[in-house]
Amino acid sequence: MDKSSPIASLLEWLDASPTPVHVVQTSVNQLMVSGFIEQIDFSSDLLLKGFYRKDGAIIAWSLGDNGAPLRIIGAHTDSPNLRVQPQPDISRMGWNQLGIEIYGGVLLNSWLDRDLGIAGRVFSSDGEEVFFHHSQPIARVPQLAIHLDREIGERGLQLDKFQHTSPVWGTQAPMFLDWLTQETGVQRIASFDAHLFDVTPASVLGVDGSLLASGRLDNQLSCWAAVEALCTTDSQYTTVVILNDHEEVGSESVTGAAGPMLENLLALISHRDGLRPGQLMDRQRQSWCLSADNAHAVHPNYLERHDPRHSPLPNHGVALKLNGNQRYATSPRGAAHMRGVADSMNVPLQTFVSRNNMPCGSTIGPITSTRLGIEAIDIGVPQLSMHSAREMCGVKDATDLVTLMQGFLRS
Repeated sequence: MDKSSPIASLLEWLDASPTPVHVVQTSVNQLMVSGFIEQIDFSSDLLLKGFYRKDGAIIAWSLGDNGAPLRIIGAHTDSPNLRVQPQPDISRMGWNQLGIEIYGGVLLNSWLDRDLGIAGRVFSSDGEEVFFHHSQPIARVPQLAIHLDREIGERGLQLDKFQHTSPVWGTQAPMFLDWLTQETGVQRIASFDAHLFDVTPASVLGVDGSLLASGRLDNQLSCWAAVEALCTTDSQYTTVVILNDHEEVGSESVTGAAGPMLENLLALISHRDGLRPGQLMDRQRQSWCLSADNAHAVHPNYLERHDPRHSPLPNHGVALKLNGNQRYATSPRGAAHMRGVADSMNVPLQTFVSRNNMPCGSTIGPITSTRLGIEAIDIGVPQLSMHSAREMCGVKDATDLVTLMQGFLRS
C-alpha cells in the first residue's frame, strides 16, 4: 500500500493509539505538522489556530472572522476494553495473572485467546507523567477447552465478568508495578492507567481489498477523519474539533461530552468576538455540530436484527443516523443540511434507523446540542463487530467520511 494514501495514514493512526491518551498524542502530532499551536495559558489571547489537551480529550480550533458561525465536529477517543486494576497481581496454581476492570460495553468473547499488549501512562510521586506502549504480546485471556465444557455448543459461551476474564501473563512474572517501573523508567510510581489491547496490526482485508479491520475503529476512525478534515480545510467559519473521552461510559466527566471543555472554548471565542447575548443566540442559530460515531452495518448472518429499509451497506457511504426518541440528535433540518453537503461533495449518504424492537445506542450528539443550544447531526461509518476487540468497516467509507467532513466545515 502507498504509504502516502489516506488509508495508510489511518492504519498508522490506529496502531499508534491503543488508549485515549495515545489518541490525543497522535492528534497533537498531526495538528502541529499542520501549523496548530498548543495553547497552555488561556489568560493570554486565544490562538488563531490552536489546540488544548487534557488527559484523553483534545479540542482544536481555527478561528474565522469575528462573529463567524461555528462548524464543530465531535467524536470520542475511548473504546470498550479491559483495564488493569490498581492492585492487579494474582498468583494461583503456578499461573501469574492480572486483575482487570471491564470498561464499557465490551463484547467479552472477542477478547479470548488474543495476543494482548499493555499501554497507558504512569504518574510519579513528583507528578511526572510518562506514557508507555508495550506492543509485543504479553498477556492472554485463555478460553476453557471444549473437553471441559461439552455443552458450550448447545448452551452457548457464558463468561463470568469477574471469574473468567483475568489474563495470564506468565509463570514467573514480576509484580506488575515492578514491570511498569522497568517499562517506563519511573522509579517511584504513584499511580498508573494501563489498558490491554490486541497487538494485531490494523489491516486492509478482503480478496478485493475493500475492507478494513482493527481494534478501536469505534470511534478512532471518526477521530482520525475529524483531525484530517480540520487540517486540510480552509473555511470562512470558525471550525472546531472536539475529541472527548468517556463516551462509552456515559460522557459524565471533566473530559467527557457532558463536561465543560467545548463550552469553555466557545465562551472564550465569544468573548474574543465581543458578542452580546442576542448576537450569541444568532450565532448559535447559524452554527452546526457534526457528531461522528460509527453506525451498525447490516450483518449478513443476522438480517433479522436490522430494519430492511434503513440498513447501511459497507462501502456505500457514511450513514446519517436518526432516532425520533432523541438517542441521535439529527433533526429533519439537520438531515436536509447533511444531504446537501453530501451532494455538494459528490459522496453517497445512507440512512440508519434502528428496529423498533432493538435497543438504540446513543452518541455525544444529543449531549452537545443540549449543552450548547447548537443543532447537532449524527453520522457514522457503517461497521460490523462493534465493541469487539477487533472491528471491521469499508475502506471507501473511511475516505468518504473525510470528504464529507471537509464539506461540512465549509458548508
